[in-house]
Amino acid sequence: MANLETINYRPVREVIHNDKVTWVPDPLARSIDALPQIFWSSGEAWHEANHWALTKVTSTKGGHIKTVTSLMKHLVAYASWLEEAKLEWWHFPIRKQDRAVLRYRGDLIAQRDRGSLAPSTTRSRMAAVIQFYRHAKIYGFVQRHSPLWIDRSVVVRHFDAAGFERTFVTTSSDLSIPNLSRVGLRLEDGLTPIRNDDIKKLLELTKEQGPKEIHLMLLLGILSGARIQTITTLHIKNIENAYADVQTPNIYRIRVGPGTGVETKFDVSGEILVPKFLIDELKAYAYSMQRLRRQAIAEKVNRSFLFLTNRGNPYKSGTITRLMTDLRRLASNAGLRFMNSFKFHQTRATFGTWLMGVALKATSAKAAVSFVRDAMLHKDEKTTFLYVRFLEREPLKAEVSNQFSAIFSGLVGRDWNEYHA
Repeated sequence: MANLETINYRPVREVIHNDKVTWVPDPLARSIDALPQIFWSSGEAWHEANHWALTKVTSTKGGHIKTVTSLMKHLVAYASWLEEAKLEWWHFPIRKQDRAVLRYRGDLIAQRDRGSLAPSTTRSRMAAVIQFYRHAKIYGFVQRHSPLWIDRSVVVRHFDAAGFERTFVTTSSDLSIPNLSRVGLRLEDGLTPIRNDDIKKLLELTKEQGPKEIHLMLLLGILSGARIQTITTLHIKNIENAYADVQTPNIYRIRVGPGTGVETKFDVSGEILVPKFLIDELKAYAYSMQRLRRQAIAEKVNRSFLFLTNRGNPYKSGTITRLMTDLRRLASNAGLRFMNSFKFHQTRATFGTWLMGVALKATSAKAAVSFVRDAMLHKDEKTTFLYVRFLEREPLKAEVSNQFSAIFSGLVGRDWNEYHA
């Protein structure tokens, strides 16, 4: 099975002196920390894919390391599939149905139809593979006349906030997989909030049976809307430096973003709102024996993190994924069926929905959107408006449900034939 690893890339250049070639650091090129690289199960690097990652990060467009890492995660899934299928990525037979990339597309669709892959993941995974092959063709890693796929130009129309229409042309492949996600209004990353009753059951479960760290992370997600990357990069100093809001003393503000040591999506700077009782609980945890034991075995550079694993390491995405899997299993055994498809990011959708509901009752829609946008560190206000639209539909959905039940509830348990007599 192929692996995705990260390296600290330090560019060098050759220097010839006395007919000898030596390599020295290149002062004109920038170093890159945590550059994602793919290795086959044999340990050999997938050089072409790794070249793609380096090229994207150092491109003139300034590819973000997190975006490139996400693409490489999709590509390593393709690499693992290639090894399992015993196929070569660079071989394109004349017969279309024999090509690895086409067979992989079919496997992705099958996984989507079985429900083992989300439609959005299926689409993104195929798109990453297509991007890589375009790179490979440009740099000559595959023969330029190889029959890859058929590209077509697509005209996209876009209306800006002022109502002016703009059009641009993009390229689409016949291998692209459409995102056949379910119909209905969704919030950030296509997720919906958790019901209040379900939140209570979940937190009661994690308080009694779950790891303390997961319980606190869930509380932070539900009560502040913080993303998991923000929560797992909090340091003790960030909690200690939290300060009370002038107008709402029971709400504390924690500075996050560049310069704070706390990661945010798109490197947005801002402050998350956290209830005082949770700040107090986080401070108590920070100096508890449970955490101090973890801190004692941690490397010096990691000791200041608020949340550490039992091995003294910061929580990474892979660790969180495994913990969420364990949590879903625990919840399922406890009869919490709503947890079968639970995603941590639903805590953020839950907080945003609640906060927008409170804000709309207290002030105008414009002021409410501005307040929620800042509290949730939204880069684009369009994301915040999703919560307004979501809440606007709730009364309508409730009324439809009530009316439907009132009209048709009498049919249950009665002979259907009498309604056709």
